[in-house]
Amino acid sequence: MSSPDAVVTGAVSPSGRPRLARHVRLTFDRTRERHVLLRPEAVVVLNDTGAAILGLCDGERTVAGIVEELRGRYDRVDEADVQRFLDGLVERRCVVIEVEGTDGVDRRRGDRPGGDDE
Repeated sequence: MSSPDAVVTGAVSPSGRPRLARHVRLTFDRTRERHVLLRPEAVVVLNDTGAAILGLCDGERTVAGIVEELRGRYDRVDEADVQRFLDGLVERRCVVIEVEGTDGVDRRRGDRPGGDDE
């Protein structure tokens, strides 16, 4: 049985609109000369591809739109790889996926119910 704070996991939908969670920040670390994802009490060092994906996660673009943007920059972009990358970050509560239901209401994946991520 899952706890109330459990995150629904699974494949990130191409129509989902990812954004960084409120407690997470993407920045360039001059010392490491790499982009990093800053979260409370943790730093995640990103490769160039991860930084490019997260730089496009603005809550407006869909996953499919992000893939298309990346395909304009790089020779090969696998949509499934982008979805897996984002899904891993949803599981770690670094990324929130906003999805529109058939009733037109946004549903958010990745935020804790009643948490301060909304």
